[in-house]
Amino acid sequence: MVTTRKSSILGPDGAPVEVAILSEEMAAPGLWGVRQVPRESVATGMSPERLGDVLRAATNGHPRAYLTLAIDMEERYLHYSSQLQTRRLAFDAIPASVSSPDGVPPKITHAVHELVEAPEFRDACADLTDGISKGFAVCEMMWEFESGLLRPVSYAFRDPRYFTVDRITLSDLRLIVDHDLEGTPLPDAKFLRHVPRTRSGLPLRTGLARPAAWAFLIQNFTLQDWAAFCEIYGVPFRVGKYHQSASMEDKRTLLRAVRDIANDAGAIIPIGMDIEFHEVSGQQGERVFGGLLGYLDRQISKLVVGQTMTADDGSSLGQAKIHNEVRLDILRADCRQMAATINRQLVEYFVSMNFGPQERYPQVEFQVTEPEDIKAVSEATDRMVRLGLKVSQREMRKKIGLSEPVEGEDILVAMSSAAPVASQERNEEPKPRRKDRLSALSSHGTGCRCASCRTVQLAADDPESDDLDEVMADALSDWQEITDPLLEQLFALAANCGSFEEVLVKLDALRLDTGPLQERLARACAISRGIGDVKDI
Repeated sequence: MVTTRKSSILGPDGAPVEVAILSEEMAAPGLWGVRQVPRESVATGMSPERLGDVLRAATNGHPRAYLTLAIDMEERYLHYSSQLQTRRLAFDAIPASVSSPDGVPPKITHAVHELVEAPEFRDACADLTDGISKGFAVCEMMWEFESGLLRPVSYAFRDPRYFTVDRITLSDLRLIVDHDLEGTPLPDAKFLRHVPRTRSGLPLRTGLARPAAWAFLIQNFTLQDWAAFCEIYGVPFRVGKYHQSASMEDKRTLLRAVRDIANDAGAIIPIGMDIEFHEVSGQQGERVFGGLLGYLDRQISKLVVGQTMTADDGSSLGQAKIHNEVRLDILRADCRQMAATINRQLVEYFVSMNFGPQERYPQVEFQVTEPEDIKAVSEATDRMVRLGLKVSQREMRKKIGLSEPVEGEDILVAMSSAAPVASQERNEEPKPRRKDRLSALSSHGTGCRCASCRTVQLAADDPESDDLDEVMADALSDWQEITDPLLEQLFALAANCGSFEEVLVKLDALRLDTGPLQERLARACAISRGIGDVKDI
């Protein structure tokens, strides 16, 4: 009796891990058997009846024909392949990062960082995105001791046709083998199994290839019909006319002549027979066949990337920006699901087998950042800073994509700030920005409480007064000198009148010298307007 020695290396659940199988290939292809390199094709001669049989077989747990069709579609349906590649490359452009919860030792976090930064890891993640179309994708990991740690040294993408599902739940992936029709379970820590949740359901029903298969079938028929149409497009339609007394041999001769004209551009016919040529317009071909193909391509774009604006022509920049939000939602979901697969099936086992089971594990994340509108961010930040908001320079540099300046580099500065900077470098005291408002009180005695003196005094004493306060104080500094002559004439007019109505009548004939007042008001308005043009937001 042979007994299996238990391993001292434990997984995240505390159960021993079979280390012996970690460095051996279990799902390698062979020259013969059930895992020989597949060479069959399903798409050739596909009909609606045959497609229905393929999809039903996959639903019942026999996915080989369906998976073969999914591979054929990516080779033959160009628009579907392009959109699928767009979605996969969008994920491949997102860098992986590692976050460490509280309590995780730094050495564990550092080890996970090294695991994620290996180029083989990024290639494996890119291979796992194949599950978006098929419903699942599998990579086999080969582990070796390297730099004192047991880690995957290579990730081998395995053909999805090497796997099947269990007959009960139709969701548990199994490796097909020659001696077992049901397949063998996949060991933990040996295979990365990514099953994207594009929608709820069984893995073999959630892949994008399943709904796209019907569009592929219709597209195939449409292309065949259009090719047949193009073969005869441009060749005039020929009509042969024979006499009523023509024999069967004469009719066959005329038919051969009509056919030969298309191929040889020449034919002979008996006397008494005619051939007429009718012009054929090909405009309907583009409208019918092209319109149907365009409709199918738009539906595929919606299926794979969630929109059509950035995939097809006819959209404005504003529309593309709005529809790009849908693609960001899909990309975030792809990144979140991939991170869950990596953390559950790789990171937890890597940490447990090297450092023992942990209560918390570092988490691999694929963070999708929104494209920033630099102009909008800069303008909003400028307004908020003017209102007193404190903003981190490091955060702003990160948002707009600028690096920290290195010591000794030339630094860009605003022209308005260049002069103060130079004066500070010379250690000079900045000049006062305002004149001494108290000088406006010199024409009045100490302790005067007139409106002019009170306005000037309040503006001088207020530490938060601004340039408009200075303009107002300057305008009111001599207002009595301007208004007293005007008021004396009005008072004299009123003293010589017996009623209010009489004052109104004589007021129209009064000619007051308002020139000094107009000049003072015009100057104050001009200065205020200039200050507003320069400093207002």
